[in-house]
Amino acid sequence: MRFSENQQNEAPGDAPAADAATGVVARQRLLSVLARSSGPALLAHWKKTGLDPVVDVLRGPESGLVALQGRAGGTGQPFHVGEVSATRVTVRLGSGQVGHAMISGRDTRKAQLVAVIDALAQDPAHAGLVEREIVAPLEQLAREADARIRRETAATRVNFFTMVRGED
Repeated sequence: MRFSENQQNEAPGDAPAADAATGVVARQRLLSVLARSSGPALLAHWKKTGLDPVVDVLRGPESGLVALQGRAGGTGQPFHVGEVSATRVTVRLGSGQVGHAMISGRDTRKAQLVAVIDALAQDPAHAGLVEREIVAPLEQLAREADARIRRETAATRVNFFTMVRGED
């Protein structure tokens, strides 16, 4: 996204800067939901839309490793945790929107689909459909799965406590 010099120099409360920030947060949410969803669930919701855009692959799909860093206690010196495999791809729709995807794993089909959905979500004509038919349902599935895991974990929880016997 490019900004003119005027927009970059505006105060944080000005409308163009606030709109840009809102757009960035919305796109981060979209890409997060898509990247975390399972390939079959993503494909099933994609098929429900009936969309079939013309797509040019600009880059990828490329699979490789991404280095992970951690911090002891969240505040200490960074240290190398390991690597995770990742796949990235960039596409351009026939209408001109460019979509990007980077997902963990080596599922090139899923990465391409995420990039296409990202590009479609940038088109005002398709943004509502993408949100309603793909992103919102996948986000709901993720919430339900998280709630199920929390219930299962709570059912096996053991509460340990100590009792003081006698006098200290």
